[in-house]
Amino acid sequence: MTTARILIIAGSDSGGGAGIQADIKTVTLLGGHAMTAITALTAQNTLGVAAVHPVPAEMVIAQIDAVADDIGVDAVKIGMIGNAAIAEQVADRLDRPDLADVPLVFDPVMIATSGSRLADSATIAAFGRLMRRAAVSTPNLDELGALSGRALGDEPAVAVAAAGLIAEGSGPILATGGGFVAGQLTDLLFTAASEAEERRWTAGWIDTIHDHGTGCTLASAIATGLGQGLALADAITRARAFVRAALLAAPGLGRGHGPMGHRSID
Repeated sequence: MTTARILIIAGSDSGGGAGIQADIKTVTLLGGHAMTAITALTAQNTLGVAAVHPVPAEMVIAQIDAVADDIGVDAVKIGMIGNAAIAEQVADRLDRPDLADVPLVFDPVMIATSGSRLADSATIAAFGRLMRRAAVSTPNLDELGALSGRALGDEPAVAVAAAGLIAEGSGPILATGGGFVAGQLTDLLFTAASEAEERRWTAGWIDTIHDHGTGCTLASAIATGLGQGLALADAITRARAFVRAALLAAPGLGRGHGPMGHRSID
């Protein structure tokens, strides 16, 4: 099998725990070739985000064009999108024939693990086009609540929220990080506009504050699996195993939410 070419459209994390840095490590360790279109520069560490500098939309598209026109793309992962203008222009670029059939994993990043806000209301409103295009979107429960306009206090509410977004045209939704049972976390995959259409993954809670970059890592791992030809459920299963291994191997760096310890799971 040829090496899967994974295009990552996301922001840079100067602390190395999340964003483009986590994405590159994930794709590489899972056997793919990571390519990047950086949407924003951030000055951040384990304690929070000190500054964000968006990259002009034209430069984001130029990065996409450069790799797509020469190397080619087998899957796309989108993380921090920067602003609404970038979201719209990226959506337009993904509609072009060379990328129209390439699977997209969309992680609708709104708030960093530290609590810093990374998307304004206009940018969040522009997420709809990307969710409609995506093979799967991977919001955590806070993000799913913001996207759906619902309070998500329990599992039935999550199902209603996801079903509602899919009924409005969204692709499949993987709702992540549900603590519905004490001591366990559950991820729920919804693939149709029916609350009954779901698949779940449940595992024990890993007690650590060194969890910076879990969402970025999960989405990039899923994209790598799709680019390698895995079915969506299989890509999610492997991605979750990769994230859990990284959480358990976290080196304990920094004074806040530290980076995970990305490593091969083979």
